[in-house]
Amino acid sequence: MNYEPATHTTTERRLGHLPSGRDVSVTVHRYAGGDGPTVFVQAAQHGIELNGPAALRRLHGHLRDADLAGTVVVVPVANPLAFDHRSYLTPEAYDALNANFNRIWPGDEGGSFQERLVASLWPLVEAADAAVDLHTGMPEMLEHVRFRADDDDARALASAFGTEVLLADSDSIDGDDFSGKFRLAAARAGVPAITAELSNSRTVRQPAVDTGVEGVRNVLRELGSLPAAPESPPEQQLLQDDAPRVTADTSGLFELRSDLGVGDEVEAEQELGAVFDPMSFERLETVTATVDGVVYSVGHGGVVVAGERLASIATDV
Repeated sequence: MNYEPATHTTTERRLGHLPSGRDVSVTVHRYAGGDGPTVFVQAAQHGIELNGPAALRRLHGHLRDADLAGTVVVVPVANPLAFDHRSYLTPEAYDALNANFNRIWPGDEGGSFQERLVASLWPLVEAADAAVDLHTGMPEMLEHVRFRADDDDARALASAFGTEVLLADSDSIDGDDFSGKFRLAAARAGVPAITAELSNSRTVRQPAVDTGVEGVRNVLRELGSLPAAPESPPEQQLLQDDAPRVTADTSGLFELRSDLGVGDEVEAEQELGAVFDPMSFERLETVTATVDGVVYSVGHGGVVVAGERLASIATDV
């Protein structure tokens, strides 16, 4: 590796235009040093996931003054439409067909509005040697990094990121259900990619931001982009995301068992909570675990509709 003081530049990348004629664009930061790998980092595919952009703002201060090998390409807000509307998904008014930015990679230059936006970002990804996708999950969630179970390079990056939980997924590269996820599209293009799930959507929380900053720095060290070795991660638990989601079979008011929380081990068919009719007080459904495993994400309670996810369970590897 050839380490040189980083130079920082920004460009506006036009992704498309709105009916009014105004452009939809993203800001692209480039930190360039000596010879070395190109690493792509993005955040805010979903507009309410704020700790990723906050982490990249703080990372900016580190990279501007760093000795760097290669280039780090950063897009802090990948989906400005959802971000501006403070919405998880892109509003239906813009794309009723493909509301979820993270289901349509690598995009389609002749497709729906949002597919075209993604297609305009994709060249930055396929030109990289590795990629990091920052997300933010539910408040009640174990912070974790996702990677493809059969991708050793991605697993090394996930471990270096440094969360206590690593979540290996078995999504097929050629499958239909989730083939448009960013990390799977990157895998098809030969780019090792990880998805970091920080905690607490909708708010900027300093512990989550710190995790994001140090995680990306450790990935850059693992790749040799930064001169130091990655910090030693904590003892890490490897889980497999291969279990059916726990979803509501009926609509009503969901209440989680008071003695249950994220990180708890459960057994198949064990009671997790219940859905009640808020007017008659009738118990409409007893919610149970789908498999033996560890609860890594859960809703504490609230109004739910049939089919809505209530909890996610991963199995121990």
